[in-house]
Amino acid sequence: MIFFLLGLITGAIGGMGIGGGTILIPSIILLTNLKQQTVQSINLISFIPVAIVALVVHYRNKNILLKLSYPLIFFGIFGTFIGSKLALTLSSTLLRKWFGVFLLIMGIYEVFYKGKKKE
Repeated sequence: MIFFLLGLITGAIGGMGIGGGTILIPSIILLTNLKQQTVQSINLISFIPVAIVALVVHYRNKNILLKLSYPLIFFGIFGTFIGSKLALTLSSTLLRKWFGVFLLIMGIYEVFYKGKKKE
């Protein structure tokens, strides 16, 4: 039941474009004894259907700038290849610590800098 609720919450967050992995990855790590690489793989696989649904909804609402999207997609694929190779070479403990630092930095950014930008 807990994984059902976790999937529901992270799917809703991911559909909004916020990134459900910031909740899903730490939650799975706390609830299981899986390696960091395995947990991140679960996050990526679960993200695919959520991303497809969100993409269709945002495309229908004309929220996507295709000219901006193409270079992001191209370089995102390139970065994904590099990042996945790096993740496989790092120990699970080190990768978990780096992910924690990343979440901390993103949290600090959200608290102190995000609100100051004009939207």
